[in-house]
Amino acid sequence: MASRIELGDVAVDVVFKNIKNIHLSVHPPTGHVRISAPARMDLATIRVFAIAKLGWIRQQQKKLREQERETPREYLDRESHYIWGKRYLLKVVEIDAPPAVDLGHTTLRLQARLGTSPDQRQAMLEEWYRGQIKQSVSPLIAQWEPVMGVKVARCYVQKMKTRWGSCNPIVQTIRLNTELAKKPPECLEYLVVHEMAHLLEPSHNHRFVTLMDRFMPHWRFHREELNRLPVCHETWDY
Repeated sequence: MASRIELGDVAVDVVFKNIKNIHLSVHPPTGHVRISAPARMDLATIRVFAIAKLGWIRQQQKKLREQERETPREYLDRESHYIWGKRYLLKVVEIDAPPAVDLGHTTLRLQARLGTSPDQRQAMLEEWYRGQIKQSVSPLIAQWEPVMGVKVARCYVQKMKTRWGSCNPIVQTIRLNTELAKKPPECLEYLVVHEMAHLLEPSHNHRFVTLMDRFMPHWRFHREELNRLPVCHETWDY
């Protein structure tokens, strides 16, 4: 069951689920607000909760609306693409051979079969980005597991629209956004530590902040760097 709360100029969509705790999220690109609430919680209680968080909601909406976004990509020659925070020019080579992606000094070479569409080229590059993350994340996890005293059962890499990563402490898995391959390497390491910290503390409470301060004292700088960089152009559905 879904409902909606109006708080002046802020609309909050409420979704009731079979969960124990209430969850608030503000989604890009425009700051769409969503609350997931326990099935038996009444709307009046949820409204009080939302009012208490109104200042934070407006702050998050302002950040999202001001964040720079990439222009739509067409996957053509001389188009700019980013890998680990550096800009490369795309070079499309149409040839009757298996698809391949190669990174040069200043170019990103995309080998594709004749007649491939922009969507197909995009899929090829995204799969390559996914491979870059998977290749880089394994040594990071191995490095941080003994430091943090946790064990990651599995790491998934996938395209994510609303977040950079997530963690499931119950099954000890983490998920990372494919888009992280476009950002500086230190942003990926920050996200890995962030999600691994959730294996110790599921919420973003004071204990979580204390853990991050202990393991990565400059984590706030990396978070701001990540949030300051342009995010990909997307078509958003709610």
